[in-house]
Amino acid sequence: MASWQAIFSSIIFISVIVLIMTEKMHLTIAAFLGALLLVFANIMTLAEAVTYIARSYSTLALFFGVMVLVRAFEPTKVFDYLATQIVILAKGQGKRLLLGIVAITTPICAVLPNATTVMLLAPLIPPIAEDVGVNFVPLLILMVFVANSAGLLTLVGDPATFIVGDAVNISFMAYLGRLSLGGIIAVGAIVFMLPYLFPKIWRKKLDSLEQLPHPQINHPRVLTLGIVLIAFVLLFFAIGEMLPIPISPAAVALLGAALALLLSHHSKIETVNHILRDVDWSTLIFFMCIFVIIGGLEKTGVVSSISGIFAYILGRNITLGSLVLLFLVGILSSVVPNIPLVVAMVPLLKEYVVNVGLATPEILQPGFHGELPPEVLPLFYAMMFGATLGGNGTLVGASSNIVAAGIAEQHGRRISFHTFLHYGIPVMIVQLIAAALFISIRFLLFG
Repeated sequence: MASWQAIFSSIIFISVIVLIMTEKMHLTIAAFLGALLLVFANIMTLAEAVTYIARSYSTLALFFGVMVLVRAFEPTKVFDYLATQIVILAKGQGKRLLLGIVAITTPICAVLPNATTVMLLAPLIPPIAEDVGVNFVPLLILMVFVANSAGLLTLVGDPATFIVGDAVNISFMAYLGRLSLGGIIAVGAIVFMLPYLFPKIWRKKLDSLEQLPHPQINHPRVLTLGIVLIAFVLLFFAIGEMLPIPISPAAVALLGAALALLLSHHSKIETVNHILRDVDWSTLIFFMCIFVIIGGLEKTGVVSSISGIFAYILGRNITLGSLVLLFLVGILSSVVPNIPLVVAMVPLLKEYVVNVGLATPEILQPGFHGELPPEVLPLFYAMMFGATLGGNGTLVGASSNIVAAGIAEQHGRRISFHTFLHYGIPVMIVQLIAAALFISIRFLLFG
């Protein structure tokens, strides 16, 4: 590609990130305009832009399906009811509430993608915060931190872990043995920081739980059927791809959404138009446009150029390369959504290890299913941890962050870039340092 196209794509990418960081423009509008400028500059055709969006169709379908599923059962008031019960279990104490959010989110994110978990659990947060008398934004941000970090517990907990794990052909059980401890350490770092991150909430205590509202469940029969439907959706999220005829999580989410619409419409608790009107279209459009912008960097050769620079600087030093990659990807992931970043980085890193002679060109083949040389695996593990934990740094760093921001706006508050940054940077720094120690001790020193 001509150099001006690479430069223009880079300028568009940087401009979009700067507009989002400075909050000069709504993040969806900034990404939308950036993607369209690439099309109108003829760097890619509209058909090619749609192709880049289509590469991530499963992510978009999963988000849409879960959004519809959650919204369809809002009229039952189940989220208000559960929120009150959680506050009662926490005995009205802020520190118990914070620890409870960690305890609820962590195991779910071990088996479900983090953004999916946030979509399922985030509707509980605003009513919980109202019952306790605190701002719900910090609680949403905490849920995001835990969701992103707990995604490292298993191979399927985060899209980034799955993409990298698939690239190095690591099995589910092998992942548990090698890398799950890193996820435990990441979540532990958040627990350690809770009193310092959220001091006001940590010290908050209700004098009397009798002041709490006592919401009642509406439409109990519909809710019972809804719970059965959600249980089947969660079950097939976990086992769908292992069935004789595999069913992807995206397909499961869409089927769940269709059945939820059917149940909600025929029971007359909500109309289809109202449910679809309240879907967070802003978040979905943002992701589509970001996929196009990252595609522009890939098409114009910006991504592959970085591989050559990386090889020149690091050579064959795996230890230095792993640590540099951890922090470099961590920082990049704080400003680039980690799903497209990892998609772009995997071929870049494979190309790097081939260029320096640490692996054969065979690993560059699309259908490669063999094992990579053990000595290069720390590089991929470092990228995985960097992409996942770096996502905690800023509002645009991970898909779950954007989802939480959309949910906050639907409840009348906005998570600003600076607000998220205030909490995110300390968490990201502590977690990346902890991950560096884990990778160094587990893989680089003792193999």
